[in-house]
Amino acid sequence: MADRALHVDFALNEAQEMLRQTTRKFLADRVPVEVVRRLAETVEGFDAKLWQAGAELGWHSLAIPEEYGGAGYTFSELSIVLEELGRALFPGPFLSTVVMAADAILATGTEEQRQAFLPGIATGEHTVGVALFEGPAGASSGDITMSAEASGGGWVLTGRKTNVIYGHTVDTLLVGAQTARGLSLFLVPADTPGVTRQPMPTLDATTKQAHVTFTEAQVGAGALLGREGAAGPVVDRMLRLAAVGLALDQVGGAQWCLETSLEQGKTRFQFGRAIGSFQAIKHRCADMLVAVEHARSTAYHAARVTQDEEELAIAAPLAKSVCSDAFVKTSGETIQILGGTGFTWENNAHLYFKRAKSSALMFGDARHQRRLLADALGL
Repeated sequence: MADRALHVDFALNEAQEMLRQTTRKFLADRVPVEVVRRLAETVEGFDAKLWQAGAELGWHSLAIPEEYGGAGYTFSELSIVLEELGRALFPGPFLSTVVMAADAILATGTEEQRQAFLPGIATGEHTVGVALFEGPAGASSGDITMSAEASGGGWVLTGRKTNVIYGHTVDTLLVGAQTARGLSLFLVPADTPGVTRQPMPTLDATTKQAHVTFTEAQVGAGALLGREGAAGPVVDRMLRLAAVGLALDQVGGAQWCLETSLEQGKTRFQFGRAIGSFQAIKHRCADMLVAVEHARSTAYHAARVTQDEEELAIAAPLAKSVCSDAFVKTSGETIQILGGTGFTWENNAHLYFKRAKSSALMFGDARHQRRLLADALGL
């Protein structure tokens, strides 16, 4: 693994560079920070029209095979979009729908389930919330305790999930629950009787989350995704992909922080000089550049090994821990370089700082990711 990682070429080809430019232009034109702020103040937290427009640009279909309405590309192409979405703080259930749920359905779903969900995900019709954990500390398949009992040819789900990304707005919930045979996954329509969804307060208003309660919620036999009791490896892979997706989002946010700090260094003057001419600011910006490029390398490597489970087990926690630290560092430094205005509500830097602190905790903080890394290395 190490030898191959040292020789990975992260340069984008012509088509990938066009994808980056097209995505960045769309986000700059249609989703400026003023729109992000407006959506952050709503309960839903995202705009269905913008979500659909992204799907029409091909974002949602990139890593879905052509036979299910996708473009048939790889996670490498998807990684370009994820980074740009992070740079713009794009709001919506992209991570849970396109990164996590689509992969799980493709890997373990029946042909009927694939046909029912994947084309809709590709076109933007379906949104999926991944409901795995019952407490904020949940970060592995072993933390799932909610129950599902077989009943009348179907299933009855009872329990409560928390921190479900956009769980109050999606049309489908991918739920982890314990059955008589062990951990299983279920595709549950969000409007199922007995399912109650409640938005929850979060540090990062640009990424909405919800509590979801299941009170003897009944679903049919076809709701079971994959084999009963065999969801452990599927959940572990979903969490690794989530780590990679979040790492790429964090790289995009850190890149915005770097660009903003450099611009401030050139345009803000003190004592008759641009502050970027002072040694202390130069060193801070140089350290930020190193952190961003280091983070991007780890994230892009992880994106390119998603089909190799052995390498992904190392690359995913490595990327998440490095990128979490880089985003927190760069967003904090940006506020310092901006001076007093960086602490005000009107300045956009605080949005990125809150995103950095929140995303660092999602699906396991940097300490948890390093424990996973040590386990993968056999330590």
